[in-house]
Amino acid sequence: MVPEELASGMFIPQQTIGSVLCCMCGVPMQPNAANMCIKCLRSHVDITEGLQKHVTILHCPECGCYLQPPKTWIKAELESNDLLLFCLKRLKKPNTVRVVMRSLSGLSPIPSGSSRTLWSSPNKNTCVTPARECRPIQTSGLLLSRSGSMSPIVGPFFFLEQLILKHSAAERAINIKEMDQGIDFFFGNRSHAVKFVEFLGSVVPCKSRNDKQLVSHDSKSNNYNYKYTFSVEICPICREDLICLPPKVSNSLGNLGPLVLCMKVSDSIFLLDPVTLRSAYMDANQYWRLPFKPLLTSRQLVEYLVFNVEVEGPKATIGKKDYALAYAEVARVSDIGRTFIVRTHLGHLLEPGHTALGYDLYASNSNDPEAILIKRSHEEERKKMRGKTRAWKLKNMKMEVDDSVKRVDEEKKNTEYEEFLRDLEVDPELRFNISFYRNKERQPSEMASTMGTTTSLLNWKICLLNLN
Repeated sequence: MVPEELASGMFIPQQTIGSVLCCMCGVPMQPNAANMCIKCLRSHVDITEGLQKHVTILHCPECGCYLQPPKTWIKAELESNDLLLFCLKRLKKPNTVRVVMRSLSGLSPIPSGSSRTLWSSPNKNTCVTPARECRPIQTSGLLLSRSGSMSPIVGPFFFLEQLILKHSAAERAINIKEMDQGIDFFFGNRSHAVKFVEFLGSVVPCKSRNDKQLVSHDSKSNNYNYKYTFSVEICPICREDLICLPPKVSNSLGNLGPLVLCMKVSDSIFLLDPVTLRSAYMDANQYWRLPFKPLLTSRQLVEYLVFNVEVEGPKATIGKKDYALAYAEVARVSDIGRTFIVRTHLGHLLEPGHTALGYDLYASNSNDPEAILIKRSHEEERKKMRGKTRAWKLKNMKMEVDDSVKRVDEEKKNTEYEEFLRDLEVDPELRFNISFYRNKERQPSEMASTMGTTTSLLNWKICLLNLN
């Protein structure tokens, strides 16, 4: 085929396109309206200007739902088409823009700082769906454990539990869970956890430490979402424990002991020498400077029968309680044939024929006494009440039990709780800070038949509150 210009016999010169230099980088290029090369246009001109690139989406970690304002919660899995459509609907885009391609990238269970990541903001609202109601997001956690304890918490925390309930210290806790080595309290606000730690420090000797972990970060609004963790460690010393003080601690307390009894535990520890009636208080700072463990605990008490008591002197009031030194001739109930004389601080309470609870030190060092009496036993009066329901009862905290917890022997736990209730019956000081509630399960006939026994055993007045 012959070209048209040759057929017409005319000469037409070839057209050429001129080049200009880029106004930004100076690279030769074909001229355009901006006088900028392609690379400079991409770096200086944003074609997405006016489009929304980020959106804050509230996510409930309990049920995995996402909030669609104002009150609708939508269930969607990560990297699913439902979640992609939900995110696109939340973006505000002009009518002149059309979505050509859509995809998900950068999604993870814990949000990161990527511009294509869903943000998870801490909210204190409750996710309510027709099927269930979720708890608020947990932003603070607290682990309550006992120093040196590698077993599940049982008896030593019964009294602390009642103090927490009476003062409503854990009313703002989202969840309470019993773990393998303590109890976890979860709060929705850091200030609530700090207040609870301060309460624990005012009722028991403890030490605490805290840490925080970054959960998410919004670089556009400069918002940081932290999860705070508090660890509270309680001293292992309990009421009625027998303690052998270390030499340094004994010297700091004026050569007290070394064998002493723990008579009371509050924000400080009250120690008493049962042989000399010398006493001392240890606050939390003193204890944690040189910590020690009890030599024997109340679980190892032995029952003794008292044959004779010789009081040495008058009563002495120490720590709002009366004591009197005396020599008592006692024998183990399990071995009546062997008697021995011990020095005790219970001369004002014991009489011949009574039974007492104490620690058996017969097989220990020869310098120690053969036994140390702790308190009078009320087993005879309790036998009259055995099998009958108490007129009062206590509240208990609602706790979840973690699956990894080593299950405590239920019989042993119930025995310790029963001993705690018996101590409340005979000790006015112990029940001073505890709220009692009327036991509606008790029958009127039982109440009338045990009225005399209850009055002689308890000898205390309490206001029984109706349990709502």
